[in-house]
Amino acid sequence: MQIGSILTREDQLGGALSVSVNEQRRADFSMLLAMLSQDALDFSQFHLPEDETVESDLSEDALKKEFQVGPKQSLAPAQFDMLIGKNNAESLSRSSMASLRLANCLDPEPLAIRDDYKHIPLMVVDNCELAVRHRLESEIHGGAAIDKPKMDAAAMYDQLNSQEMQNALMQSA
Repeated sequence: MQIGSILTREDQLGGALSVSVNEQRRADFSMLLAMLSQDALDFSQFHLPEDETVESDLSEDALKKEFQVGPKQSLAPAQFDMLIGKNNAESLSRSSMASLRLANCLDPEPLAIRDDYKHIPLMVVDNCELAVRHRLESEIHGGAAIDKPKMDAAAMYDQLNSQEMQNALMQSA
């Protein structure tokens, strides 16, 4: 039995190992195993053939085309629109639910009627205290900030460090 090059992996032997087992040639089988590399990193399972894979286009448009996805449904329209879904009842009465679903798949309506995350419904504002309503109204109309008294941190620290305050703290402890 002749081997053309230095053996490192069992896949280089081809069918020689199986032939020696089938023909019960133990000496050849032992010799072939002894000639293989002892380093585990040279084993065939760590040297699998690699295919040249072409990177597929994973852009949103390509994926939509591949999976045949319809147009994107917006969360809310750019402008406030109270009339979203007004024709749904009419189209449902004229035709079936399937046609309404089809129309919504072809031209999806926004899920909400307003795109303002700072919007607070009037019913909620009406249930707030007057001070809260005043603050919300001043924020909406860009009014002046709520008057907060200025704090002099250095004067407060000096007052805490004063002898009178230290005596009061010692007496309470």
